Amino acid sequence: MKLGVICDGISRDLAHAVGVMDEFGLTHAELQFVGEHEVGDHSPAEIAEIDRLLRDRGKPVSCLSRHVFAGMTVANRPGDDLHTRHMDALKRVIGMAQTLSAPLVRIMTPKKEQILWGRNGAEKWNVAHGAWDAMLPLIAPAVDLARAEGVTLVVETGNGTMVNSNYTARKLIDDLGAKDALKVLWDPANNCWCHERAFPDGYDEVKDGYLGHIHIKDVQVDTPRATLEVRRMGDGQLADQFAPMAAALRADGYDGAISFESVFHPGDGDFEAGFRQCIGRFRKIFG
Repeated sequence: MKLGVICDGISRDLAHAVGVMDEFGLTHAELQFVGEHEVGDHSPAEIAEIDRLLRDRGKPVSCLSRHVFAGMTVANRPGDDLHTRHMDALKRVIGMAQTLSAPLVRIMTPKKEQILWGRNGAEKWNVAHGAWDAMLPLIAPAVDLARAEGVTLVVETGNGTMVNSNYTARKLIDDLGAKDALKVLWDPANNCWCHERAFPDGYDEVKDGYLGHIHIKDVQVDTPRATLEVRRMGDGQLADQFAPMAAALRADGYDGAISFESVFHPGDGDFEAGFRQCIGRFRKIFG
């Protein structure tokens, strides 16, 4: 499978991150922050330099990952100031993706309302009425833009976002009728917070043409205590699920990229050291 990394998890110095990628045989670069800027905020000259560096080093871009729509709420409406700023940023990221020949652009979803649907009384007393339906017209213009520009969007399953599971990601795609232009960016560690088991439950939701990209890290969640711990890969609650996930991806012919998300450090804030402690297991399981 195509293995890569979210480069700024190693370093925002892209040349250094690519050197580390070479050290471990990782082929695909996912860009989020490069230098001082998030993707979509670089100048044309900076984008050209990024393009030259990656092409010279033989590193295709798997995905451009800006936090589009993150931080919005159900109070926002299409065309309001915040939505317009996010849409403008998405246009810039898509332009950058076209220059870099990046096949995917990530979006997020607004902040999570905890209970979206219910029955037997919950639908009256507990559901955040209208929250899901209010989100759809915020995302729909992004899908239209992607179709017009010939790119594919991937919506990430986030910790605190409306789409926080593969179930809700698939539902978003189905409700928008967007399977042609919007896929799932599956982050199984993020999905742990809502207790969606990665395999087989999460995988079964997206295996039929919904899966576009994958982030891999390991965590331990304690939802009652509102605490999240990032752990060395294989030492968290996904330890027994990575291997069957990888086997299923191979068996089903998944041809997208898998990015290691280097957000673990060994207690000293050194994320590159954390990367080096995890990457061997990542390559062994998914390589």
